[in-house]
Amino acid sequence: MSFDKKETEFGIIRNNFRDREPREGFERRDNFERREGFERRDGFKPRDNFKPREGFARRKSDGDRRVSFGDPDNAPQTAIGGIREVTDLLERSPMQVHRVLFMHQSGNPKLYELQKLAKRLHVHVQQVDSKVLNTYTTQHHGVVALLNEKELLVWEDIREEYFAAKQKGERKLIAVGTNIEDPRNLGACIRSALALGVDLLMLPAKGMCGITPAVARSAAGALDKMKICRPNNLEAAVGELKLAGYQILGLDADTETNLAGFEFSDQAVIAVGGEDVGLPPFIRKQCDAVLRIPMMPEAHSYNASVALSLGLYEYARLRIK
Repeated sequence: MSFDKKETEFGIIRNNFRDREPREGFERRDNFERREGFERRDGFKPRDNFKPREGFARRKSDGDRRVSFGDPDNAPQTAIGGIREVTDLLERSPMQVHRVLFMHQSGNPKLYELQKLAKRLHVHVQQVDSKVLNTYTTQHHGVVALLNEKELLVWEDIREEYFAAKQKGERKLIAVGTNIEDPRNLGACIRSALALGVDLLMLPAKGMCGITPAVARSAAGALDKMKICRPNNLEAAVGELKLAGYQILGLDADTETNLAGFEFSDQAVIAVGGEDVGLPPFIRKQCDAVLRIPMMPEAHSYNASVALSLGLYEYARLRIK
């Protein structure tokens, strides 16, 4: 029996295989439909003593904890679904929650009450389609909480330490990161902050990527050692440091003041914004100075982690031996 052949970009295919003779006893059905009351063929016996091969693990049933499967650089991010589970998490560890996703127009009054709780705790909330929630877990009941890899500090619990340091003349360096959406960029900021003597890294409650596993990988071990705080109101927290006597500095290309040779105070706050949006207005308006990092005219900008590293180095080069 011969076959017609057709050349394609995938190689040679046979396009008349239906012309070949069927094997003995085989009967082709052109319009196959499973008949009503279909039963297994005679002689079929299930194996009662079936054992999975060594190393085989049966997939677990859906639970309340899942990871996301989006961009591999961002995933997996730990997610918890379910009204009761998310409520317990918010009441027990709100500073570990990056944001809470709610099903859009669910009509469930319990979800409405849970959303009010999240907002009261200053946890960022977002309305999404149910299909988005399903990418994290199928047992979400209309709500999923995305977790940070590390529970962040509460500003009200630690601020007295920094106010007292100013009064005593102790050296304190605080870094502020805003609008950083790339987890590798944020991880590099954390790594540089630890290396260059930052005492505290402050992040806003929203407008940032979470402390995901990708952030932890990029931080290369620095995440566990770095103090990270998420104030309920970052603008107010920076304002309190300014009133306490801290020097508030921003890093941005849109200024005439050069970073090189700048006179730093021993108690300073150095803030950086995302490379696409720069320093946010609520930070800029509180700055004692906005500093420009030298850069060739044909370059567009430094990314946030590089800009922060350069700013911190200029502060630390005469202070770290």
